[in-house]
Formats: sequence, structure tokens, C-alpha cells
Amino acid sequence: MARLIIQGGRRLSGTLVPGGNKNAVLPMLAASLLTDEPVVLKRVPRIADVRVMLDLLVCLGAEVREEGDRVSVCAGGVRRSRLPPELCMRLRASILFAGPLCVRLGRATLAPPGGDVIGRRRLDTHFLGLQALGVSIQGGKDYQFRAGRLRGADILLDEASVTATENIVMAACRAEGRTVLFNAACEPHVQALCRMLQAMGARIAGIGTNRLEIEGVPELKGVEWTVPPDFVEIGSYVAAAAITGGELTVEGVSGDDLRPIALTYAKLGARFTVEADTLRLPARRRLRVMHDFGYAVPRIEDGVWPSFPTDLMSVAVVMAVRSHGTVLFFEKLYESRLYFVDRLIEMGARIVQCDPHRVVVVGPSTLHGLHLNSPDIRAGMGLILAALCARGTSIVENAQVVDRGYERIEEKLRALGAEIGREE
Repeated sequence: MARLIIQGGRRLSGTLVPGGNKNAVLPMLAASLLTDEPVVLKRVPRIADVRVMLDLLVCLGAEVREEGDRVSVCAGGVRRSRLPPELCMRLRASILFAGPLCVRLGRATLAPPGGDVIGRRRLDTHFLGLQALGVSIQGGKDYQFRAGRLRGADILLDEASVTATENIVMAACRAEGRTVLFNAACEPHVQALCRMLQAMGARIAGIGTNRLEIEGVPELKGVEWTVPPDFVEIGSYVAAAAITGGELTVEGVSGDDLRPIALTYAKLGARFTVEADTLRLPARRRLRVMHDFGYAVPRIEDGVWPSFPTDLMSVAVVMAVRSHGTVLFFEKLYESRLYFVDRLIEMGARIVQCDPHRVVVVGPSTLHGLHLNSPDIRAGMGLILAALCARGTSIVENAQVVDRGYERIEEKLRALGAEIGREE
């Protein structure tokens, strides 16, 4: 267990170099099972979820070498198909091994995956897609996947699930014939995985759209690939600077990935620019909500790409607490994502929770320090941001949960001027 001790009221300014995208690197590591040759990934974030993913690969028999933010995985010696339950239950992304293991060994056994408790997170879309390719699945205490010869299929996903799309694409790359995947997720991390698979020899068309066409190939080769920058991390630090009145420069960004974030942050008064691969947020003393036409109360809602990402909803709520005006947040994807607002209310925020999916925020509010507990990665980051702009000292317990998605968080925040320490 870990706690962060934060003295609020410090202006955060400076330059940030983001780490690799958490949601891209996890399926990329799973994809290393699709070839006997080494897969070398650069700009791998040193976060807890990556650590678990690498431990799972080692348990399967893969050779893993790490050097800084460079990781090499060679799966030539993988012969085991059962994943340790204690590791599966720590990581939602453990389900991503199902497709690649069915390709490699024709079987896989894994416990129900864990991860953040933010509402019901169904796996049906994974199962339906893999079954269409020829995988038989049995439930129970463990999930058992069995596959003979995988064959391409026309598949309509019942929801645009990111991890299900990734699982099915990885399996389809080595299936016989052609797979057409409708209602596919098209988030930047899905696109990044597909492009890496192309570099390994996969034949994928339609990347960036919700209709993917995959022609199966008999084998894939190794690759050296750079993980794209994490737009969720970038959005979190932009919010931290905005609510404390600071200015921020972020180097090495992907402008297209940030467009939905820029659109939403502008509604809260935080406007940044992106030129080439550099983001700049100017210093502002006052954030102000931009009303809809006719002075209607604006609504911020998440959704599938290119909507505003759900992983930044908690951060955006904290920004609204510090902005002049009223805004309605509509969390469409997870019914427990917004429960953390109780802690913000205790800190002094004016928030009405209408139901599990909607809250109304009236700002600005002056927050005061509080003893807090991080319920999940993204709510934990939201509480850290609230503590950064609050008066007095806050303690954020269960901080190791935030480490699952944010690399060296207190070190990066201190570099921007935060007064923050960690106790184990």
C-alpha cells in the first residue's frame, strides 16, 4: 500500500515528456505471442499493469529482456497455455492473451480478468467474436478456450469494445481466409496495434474506421516498434496545469489523438494548441465554462472514438469544479465511474449526482485538503488533481492503484512544481 501526501495551492508549470500509451502497449505485448521472432517495443511505460503483463509472458515461457523503456519479448519457447489466476485477477488486459494463445497453441486457460471496479465490464463481445473464428469456449471457475483451425468470418460486434476488437484482430491475422469486422473500435491504441501487426506482416485494411478487413497469413515476423504517446496522461497533466493556473509544454505528442480532448477542454476554458508534435497550454488565472448557444447549460459526455475518452472524465469533472459556470457530465460507459464525486463534495465542491451516470457541477468551488482513498486509476488521478488545487494538505491512500496507469507520477508532478511525497 502507498499514500501520497500533497500540499495544495502550488502552480504547476514546465515541460513534460509523456510516456507510452498504456492502452496500446498491453495488446502489443500480447501480440508478441503471434511470432517466434523477437518483438522489441520502445517507449514502454514503467507502470504496474505493464509489469503484470510481462510477468504473464514469462509464466507462459517467453523470454523477456528489459533495458530502460525498451522491452524485447521472444515467444519462441512458449508452450504453456494456462495463465496464473493471481496475475489474471490483477489485470483486465489478461483477456488479451486468449486470441494469441489460440493461434499459437490452439488453447488457453485463464481466470476471469480483474482491473478497475468501475461498473460491469462484459466479455461477451470477445467470446462471440472468437467463436465466429472457430474457438470453442467454456466458462466456470476459469475460461477455457479451444481452437482447431481458425477460419475467417463476417463478424458484427454487439458493441465497439476496444479489447474485444484487439483480441479478434490478433486471432484473425493468422486465421485462414478473410475476416470482416463490423462495429470495430477505432481508438488510437487500436490503430497503433493494427499498424504494428501490419509491420509484422499482417494484412489489415480499414484502420481508423469501424470496418476492418483482415486477410489471414500463415505466419508473422518480429518487429521493432515504438509505442505512441499516452494521450490520457497528456490530458491529465494539461488539466493539472490548467486548474492551478500554470502553463505547460508537452513534447512529442500526436495531434490527432488530442483533438477530442481539445474540443472538450475548451468548453471548460482550458484552450491549448498543438503545432507539429508540441502542445502548449498558456497560463490562465480563470477558467470559464463555454455555454451552449442560447446560454444553455453545456453537456460533456464520453463515448467511443472520436468522442471524449472515458478515461479522462474524472479529470474533466475536477476541471469543472474550478471553472466558472455550470456543466452536466454524462458518463455513458461505466455506471460506477462517477461515484468518486462524493469525495469532491466533502472537499467543498458543488456537485449534484443525478444518477450513476450523470452529475451536475457548479463552479468555481474552493477546495480544502482531505484524507482521501483512490478507488481506481482514473478517479485516483482526479482526486490527486483536486488535492493539487486545494487549500492545505491532502493524503491520498491506495496510491499504488494510480501507479497502474501513470508512470512516476509524483516525480513528474514535482518537476512541474507540485509539493508531493510518497509513503509506502
